[in-house]
Amino acid sequence: MPCRLEPLDLGIQIPYHFRCPISLELMTDPVTISTGQTYDRASIESWTATGNTTCPVTRSPLTDFALIPNHTLRRLIQEWCVANRSLGVERIPTPRQPADPATVRTLLSQASSESIRMLVRVDSLKRLRGLARDLEKNRAVISAQNAREILLSIVFSDNAGMGDLLKNPWSLSDENGQYYMRQEQVVTDTESDSCELTHESLAILSYFPLSESACLFVASNPERVSYLVNLLFHPSSEVRVNSASLIETVIAGTSSPELRSEISSSDEIHDGIVGILNSPVPSPRALKIGVKALFALCLSKQHRHKAVAAGAVEALIERLSDFDISNAERSLATVELLCRVPSGLSAFAAHALTVPLLVKVVLRVSGRATEYAAGALLSVCSASEVCRREAVAEGVLTRLLLVVQSGCTERAKRKAQMLLKLLRDSWPEDSGSYCEDFGCSDVVPY
Repeated sequence: MPCRLEPLDLGIQIPYHFRCPISLELMTDPVTISTGQTYDRASIESWTATGNTTCPVTRSPLTDFALIPNHTLRRLIQEWCVANRSLGVERIPTPRQPADPATVRTLLSQASSESIRMLVRVDSLKRLRGLARDLEKNRAVISAQNAREILLSIVFSDNAGMGDLLKNPWSLSDENGQYYMRQEQVVTDTESDSCELTHESLAILSYFPLSESACLFVASNPERVSYLVNLLFHPSSEVRVNSASLIETVIAGTSSPELRSEISSSDEIHDGIVGILNSPVPSPRALKIGVKALFALCLSKQHRHKAVAAGAVEALIERLSDFDISNAERSLATVELLCRVPSGLSAFAAHALTVPLLVKVVLRVSGRATEYAAGALLSVCSASEVCRREAVAEGVLTRLLLVVQSGCTERAKRKAQMLLKLLRDSWPEDSGSYCEDFGCSDVVPY
């Protein structure tokens, strides 16, 4: 077997033993498996993830799937990279090793033990949070240690603040939007540490999906739901967003329509979620979680008027330009849902930016966004002659005719056709030119 391979494009030869036998590329994170062979971590993980149970080189069965970092080989590769940097070779990045399952188990045990000092418990959760934030592999390791159930028990334990669930010690000032502790509430250092324990647990939970049984654990208990709702008014924006994230996860993961409706029945939950969207300078994560939670709430038709009363219409319209594609789609889906209740329809029709923004979205963002925007336009234009004239003035006719002949979804095309028929009396006098340009459309002005 030769000791060197053919030269690469950068004009130098990579030593044979520095290349991964699977990818034939320079190894950046060499690991040794049970057969003694060394591979790049990403390559061997992909190999085993597809169901392979043998060593790629020796074809021997793998007695276990442990990957042991080959630090000696990695140092040699790094030295070779440094020696050849004048030829354009870059140093390989220092790999982040996945969390040790034993370490994760210890941290979870410390965090959940009531016999350990509160500061130690909080510190354990902070370390877990750092691991979860750093690597997706770490999240998989943490999840495999029954972490979600342990964290939920911490969030909703008596020592984590459950005794004050229904008191909501935070007051919102209407004048400047700031949160203040009510004067009659005196928070001791112990209670403060207990709150921090809860908040750290919430932050870690936001990294993981929940099983249906875990969602039921929260959704079936009004006190637990009330606790999360109260946290939507916490002074810390991070706590508010993490609480909204767990609420959205619980609603989406609960199969019972009755429980979902019960969660959505609270006026405060709508106020809290809309408040996240109305934050002066919301982070991208806050916008994403806020609109996801609002959409989840609005799936219960009987409570959509509460979202409207909380200011969802203004928040959605005024934040629409701040969303990325996926969040814009979800935002527009929520707009269409709220247009199906009288109060929402009236609020959207009365907002000066509704029609211009919805027309602008058509064929600009995505096929789904076009479908939702066309549906919302159909609703507001059906309710208001003023909106119909405004939509035509904004150039909606050309966009709708393009939608009919585009590759958009059939539902988007159907909504565009219905809207074109609705607007037939508002078409300009020279509208015959539209028919000549779009002769294949089955929609013609009357």
